[in-house]
Amino acid sequence: MLEALSAKLESVLKRLRGQGVLTEATVTEALKEVRLALLEADVNFKIVKEFIERVRVKAIGRDVLQSLTPGHQVVKIVWEELCALMGQQQTGLALSSMPPTVIMMVGLQGAGKTTTCGKLARHFKANGKRVLLVAADPRRPAAVEQLVTLGAQLDVPVHRVESPGPDAVSVCTEGVERGRAQGFDVVILDTGGRLHIDDELMGELVAIRAKTAPQEVLLVADAMIGQDAVAMAGQFDRQVGLTGVILTKVEGDARGGAVLSIKAVTGKPIKFLGTGEKLDALEPFHPDRMASRILGMGDVLSLIEKAQEVVDRDQAEAMARKLQANTLTLEDFREQLRQVNKLGSLEKVLEMLPGGQRLKDAAGEAKADREMARTAAMIDSMTLRERRDHTLLNGSRRKRVAVGSGTTVQDVNRLIKQYLEARKMMKMLSGQGGRQKFARSMKMFS
Repeated sequence: MLEALSAKLESVLKRLRGQGVLTEATVTEALKEVRLALLEADVNFKIVKEFIERVRVKAIGRDVLQSLTPGHQVVKIVWEELCALMGQQQTGLALSSMPPTVIMMVGLQGAGKTTTCGKLARHFKANGKRVLLVAADPRRPAAVEQLVTLGAQLDVPVHRVESPGPDAVSVCTEGVERGRAQGFDVVILDTGGRLHIDDELMGELVAIRAKTAPQEVLLVADAMIGQDAVAMAGQFDRQVGLTGVILTKVEGDARGGAVLSIKAVTGKPIKFLGTGEKLDALEPFHPDRMASRILGMGDVLSLIEKAQEVVDRDQAEAMARKLQANTLTLEDFREQLRQVNKLGSLEKVLEMLPGGQRLKDAAGEAKADREMARTAAMIDSMTLRERRDHTLLNGSRRKRVAVGSGTTVQDVNRLIKQYLEARKMMKMLSGQGGRQKFARSMKMFS
């Protein structure tokens, strides 16, 4: 996500931090590189010009240039301006005081609108809300069937009309009425899309909004099309009236033009980011955290929140006790791999750590993910007794594990060595002063 922009900005600002004294000329030269990086990221030219000017005015002030850490002060200014560019604070969804809350999803075909409806339904259900999905694209049967399939996966009901030729306005109206009558908390309208914006599409959406009075009208847009997504948001807003945007396919967007431009150009906040195809790949958008990611500072808060969602607290406490007693087994090691996999790919986890881009480059994310899979296969090829007591793994047993996992005896030997080293390190970190040691180790990435 935004790898190219992040790498360039991080490089420029790292040079500034490394200089004890900054001059106006030094700052101006660095900002030229920042400007070029933003333009290459497909950020709107006018926005880039205004952004650079705001940073320049603040960065060449006496308080900055004569401070003890001028480079760090400039980084702080860039971070603050990136936050302001993307909306400053997270903008949550507006909920109705009289349920149901009606959320109208709009967008063109191919942006992932129907899948995003499923992701949003999962988000609400995880927060204890009763959700009703409404299949309001009767012209495209595949969209209706896709939503029904997603509803079945989530155990969320889907309102659909079986009779031939129903109009989308009546489908949405009936869906909202059903949601109100049956006590649903949230009704999500999956409206029809087109391959391009046309008068018929807009007229239909305007009529749906007038009939259903939704609390939210969210545009689902493909982040990878950059400024086209921004222009499309402007058109939808002028004709239908948006309350926010959900950007999809952000995981494949190395540039970031839409993420950085859409709020400044349209005035409409980004509310969520779609970061993958799975139904749990939907993140609330936090401008401050995204600014930190772009500047290579990581996003530890989001990582902690994700871990709290997927990690069982009782299991975590039991694991902590085993660490203290130095009784962590290969079976526990395998369980830790399962927990890490729940957080997503190693690439996503590294993105949230300070210096994550450098860690990704050093580790080789694809190779690291393959190694994790090989490690899991080797442990899975062991018997329960072997996983609980690694000392049982003599030469013949290691050969059997290697054959069963499609690896070599050398790979199994390496795994045992890594396991013992990891157990030793975890024991050290869990002991007195462990947090301070960990904090010191992380400083080398800042």
